[in-house]
Amino acid sequence: METPRMKPGQRVLMALRKMIASGEIKSGERIAEIPTAAALGVSRMPVRTALRSLEQEGLVVRLGARGYAARGVSIGQIRDAIEVRGVLEGFAVRRLAEQGLAPETHDRLSKLIKEGEDLFAKGQLTSEDLDRYASYNLAFHDTLVAAAGNAAVETALARNNFEPFAGAGALALDLTDLAAEYDHLLAAHRQHKAVLDAITRGDFLAAEQIMRDHALAAVRNAKVFEAAMAAGSPIGAAPTIRAD
Repeated sequence: METPRMKPGQRVLMALRKMIASGEIKSGERIAEIPTAAALGVSRMPVRTALRSLEQEGLVVRLGARGYAARGVSIGQIRDAIEVRGVLEGFAVRRLAEQGLAPETHDRLSKLIKEGEDLFAKGQLTSEDLDRYASYNLAFHDTLVAAAGNAAVETALARNNFEPFAGAGALALDLTDLAAEYDHLLAAHRQHKAVLDAITRGDFLAAEQIMRDHALAAVRNAKVFEAAMAAGSPIGAAPTIRAD
């Protein structure tokens, strides 16, 4: 079964995440639908859809009838939430490695890895490829967590996903630098392969460590933002925060 295409507004969502993180849209600044849609080359509906999602992620606040405004992003808040995701997903894959993968789950994860292989095979990414990667990435993470069969972990992750940039699907990508995004996303894909290999051979310690490192890669990227802040630059002076 192929991963579903992303819902309308997903690419707008990635762009707005980056604009908020970079300080291009400042904390407290109203995000008007019409000029935002014009700047991104889309209709108003994808912008409206993206803003609703960003409200759930804690990156914007609703201004009543006036729409939405950007919410200040704390580096500490981002780091804490991503670390929590790493712990929870690490526990999930450890459990999978200990109990063994059901054949249908292994088949599903293997097909997702194949999707990733096909995506990176040509050595470059298009903007449409970013849609495909986002769908593949989220499906891979969701499949791992669901297969672990721990409702408490699923509930905790769902709650944690309300923190900015915490969810596996909270990608903030630079659509103007697809070469850099190719390198970063390929590294994340290789970690997906490594964790599946560790689970398959029953190496629960390696599986847990890989998954925690996978989340911490986003934390290490976020530390670049701390340097930017110390230098007096706006939060997010580096290209992106990513949650892969």
